[in-house]
Amino acid sequence: MDERSQVELVIETLKQDLPTLFEKDISYDIYTQDIYFRDPVNKFKGKTNYRIIFWTLRFHARLFFTQIYFDLHDVYQSAENIILATWTVRGVLRVPWKAHVFFNGYSTYKLNQDGLIYEHIDTWDRKPSEILQQFFRKGEDT
Repeated sequence: MDERSQVELVIETLKQDLPTLFEKDISYDIYTQDIYFRDPVNKFKGKTNYRIIFWTLRFHARLFFTQIYFDLHDVYQSAENIILATWTVRGVLRVPWKAHVFFNGYSTYKLNQDGLIYEHIDTWDRKPSEILQQFFRKGEDT
């Protein structure tokens, strides 16, 4: 597979996987064994840990939310070996006051010479403490 079609495969896989990441597992074929991941609360290396973070997301989504969505806005190649994904996480917490959680972010994926993702950095539009504060606000009845 040539370099261009490998990048297209990675983009297509991300477009398929990300919108349902709270419901079902993603495909790990597009990541290296020593994938490095960082977001505002986690930092680790290795595909096993990467699998665990996605399992944890699904587990917590089912446990703490009555509704949760990962709205994928765009996935595109921003530079030769970089893919960007822009997204919004929104949900309703499983609490009597139906608190709403909402934040935007983007994921930066770096590809190695084989076209596999070796680095995934998530950036959020607010601090984790600000997101946590949303847990305690009353949501609108829906």
